[in-house]
Amino acid sequence: MASAFLKVAVSSLSRYSHLTLRRAHSTSSSLHQGIPGSLWNLGKLNHIAIAVPDMDKATALYRDVLGATVSEKVPLPEHGVYTVFVELGNTKLELLHPLGEKSPISGFLQKNKAGGMHHICIEVDDINAAIKDLKAKNIRTLAAEPRTGAHGKPVMFLHPKDCDGVLVELEEA
Repeated sequence: MASAFLKVAVSSLSRYSHLTLRRAHSTSSSLHQGIPGSLWNLGKLNHIAIAVPDMDKATALYRDVLGATVSEKVPLPEHGVYTVFVELGNTKLELLHPLGEKSPISGFLQKNKAGGMHHICIEVDDINAAIKDLKAKNIRTLAAEPRTGAHGKPVMFLHPKDCDGVLVELEEA
């Protein structure tokens, strides 16, 4: 009985390994065949943004409880938010709180009373080339042109429905 079970397990594992390797090979080779080099490059993760219902409480958590270095609260009226950046060793967290009645964070917090992850921000070396290329690939943007973001650099948000449900912010490095 154990011998028969072992044969079935080895046979299944062998088929699974072969299938996995074939999938990995076909996926990686199809991603690179016939695609010209890009005019822009995706860079590092710049930050993860978290919408918070209470900015003072959230800032105190990261600063006083967890011991992180945090920035001052900065109003960004053109984006309808207050921001605080939490410095981490390899990236940052951006705490977001509504500023004004038309803040996109207000709507997010109405649906998510306790707050939560709002978006990720990834650096690109040429935001205009990235936007042009992504639009050609049917990735929608949330604005017609880049705007100045919290770091004083051009940013563009990509539609979450085109990015597997994640709101992605691109920031020029």
